[in-house]
Amino acid sequence: MIGKNDRFSKSTTLQCTFCAKTQDEVRKLVAGPSVYICDECVELCNEILSEELDHGEGGQFFNHLPTPHELKEYLDRYIIGQERAKRVLS
Repeated sequence: MIGKNDRFSKSTTLQCTFCAKTQDEVRKLVAGPSVYICDECVELCNEILSEELDHGEGGQFFNHLPTPHELKEYLDRYIIGQERAKRVLS
């Protein structure tokens, strides 16, 4: 008869969902909901994202950040009253 903890025993070999390397082939294996990612894949993803940021990709939303005064003016156009809340938000 199999006990409750037997299905989670350490004899089960886990593997990275992205590169299929086993837990014995990598330094770390991070578990998510029904997925695993190894430290090597995390590093590769980090390099890809860094390259995109270096080439100006991904930063398009932060080209112009409005000042607190600009935010307050924008909120004034759409919100009547609630001055304290608008100042806190801006």
